[in-house]
Amino acid sequence: MVTHTGWSSDTSTEDPRSLGELVSDLSEQASRLVRAEIDLAKAEVAAKAQQAGIGAGLLAGAGVLALYAFGALVATAIIALSNAVAPWLAALLVTVALLLLAGALAAVGVNRLKKGVPPTPEHAVENVQEDVAAVKKGFGA
Repeated sequence: MVTHTGWSSDTSTEDPRSLGELVSDLSEQASRLVRAEIDLAKAEVAAKAQQAGIGAGLLAGAGVLALYAFGALVATAIIALSNAVAPWLAALLVTVALLLLAGALAAVGVNRLKKGVPPTPEHAVENVQEDVAAVKKGFGA
């Protein structure tokens, strides 16, 4: 005997699975979904970490080379300025200018660092929220 409950998923044939089997299937599928979302989050964080590591390595190499070039530039600026003022005053002026530049760069760096921390897996979080909403909608909550 076929009964119709009014659900759009009703078909003209009965499902031969018992309620226990359906609950078991639901549990298995929910477990599989959670594992898939965890794997997605792990992959997303790993990709971000890999890109951050590569970027940090390149910046470190560039920083070392720039340090040598900057030392030569500072010496050049002090020598050039010492033609107009006393050598100690030329060194002091260049040092103050460098400290002001370092402070400005540090302020910008702190702001940029705050934007990237913490490295959360945004796509995985969105997917989990969509999954929870779909399950709630399916249960009619």
